[in-house]
Amino acid sequence: MRSTKLFSSLSIRGLSLNNRVVASPMWQYAGQNFEPNDWHLMNMGRLAGGGAGLVFQEGTTVERRGCGTLGDIGLWHDDCMPLYRRMVALVKACGSVPGIQLMHAGPKARQLPPTTGRGPLERSAAIVDWDSWEPIGPSAISLNDNLPIPRAMTMVDIASVTEAFISSARRADSAGYEVLEIHAAHGYLLHAFLSPLTNKRTDAYGGSFEGRVRLVMEVVDGVRTVWPQEKPLFIRLSCIDGPAEGWSIEDTFKLVRLLRQHGVDLVDCSSGGIIGNPLPTQSARYGYQAPFAEAVRQETGALTSAVGLIVDPRHAEQLLAEQKADLIFIGRELIYNPNWPMDAARKLGDPKGFSVMPHRGAYWLERRASSMPDFLPSTYYQRETP
Repeated sequence: MRSTKLFSSLSIRGLSLNNRVVASPMWQYAGQNFEPNDWHLMNMGRLAGGGAGLVFQEGTTVERRGCGTLGDIGLWHDDCMPLYRRMVALVKACGSVPGIQLMHAGPKARQLPPTTGRGPLERSAAIVDWDSWEPIGPSAISLNDNLPIPRAMTMVDIASVTEAFISSARRADSAGYEVLEIHAAHGYLLHAFLSPLTNKRTDAYGGSFEGRVRLVMEVVDGVRTVWPQEKPLFIRLSCIDGPAEGWSIEDTFKLVRLLRQHGVDLVDCSSGGIIGNPLPTQSARYGYQAPFAEAVRQETGALTSAVGLIVDPRHAEQLLAEQKADLIFIGRELIYNPNWPMDAARKLGDPKGFSVMPHRGAYWLERRASSMPDFLPSTYYQRETP
């Protein structure tokens, strides 16, 4: 047996991760009154119990106006803090690090969840704050024909959104989260400011590259004033929009160099989500987003994470061993198999093996393995029947 890169530790600021497997933020669309419930507790627990070194809570909104659907959860008031602290405590009890992604839907507000077809919500008397829950963005440009045209934000809107990110980051720290990620990708509010496809402003928050990145930089700076220096700060970026006239990989390199100077520790590298087909020359395939992590890492020296249909442990190990990324974000594969980290350690022959999981599970699996016949399960089904 040999130690692997996937199950090696990684230290960032004052934090040490036990391994490089990260449970990516995955929306549950199960919030009740925009607060988490037992479903979220169960989901976070099973991800942590499977052995991921870092478990991210789903994208959590920083203000009511920033919710994408009625099932979103938010962190804009103190009443819900006990619910978040309970999830944090469970993740830590399982030996994982709890992380949280903060976001604002912006032009993607007031939608149906994907399980019911997405598209805009219909006005309903049951949604008492319908008028104040309005899609907003840098400019009055819709992301697609199925979404309403957002209202162009005023300077007051920009200031209030920035403060909302700061206040939510303060609450996240109080709740005990140890890693914070700012969502600036996939057509949500911060990405909409970055992209020249959706930002047509002529004031200080638009026009040039410096204008379009201003809001992201102000959010990062504001968050860093309340997020402890010993705790890592990540950011998720759509490294390219897709269309040639959109945000480019060169823009990402330039922004990441700035972000590193302002206290961002790792770039979670994704793509697309803004207008039209995000990647017209690239179809989804195993590891299809990983080249962005590699490019950003090589060009800027930043720590990066690879994401996007990474399902095979050997592939994850290769990306790390070849220094194409520093962390591996796993999403839907963890829905399929929450014990993927433990299973990956076994398949790769890492000496940590079952111990990637909490002891109470690892103990029984180790006992079973020691008493099982030395053959693959598939061999049993290939035997001749009488």
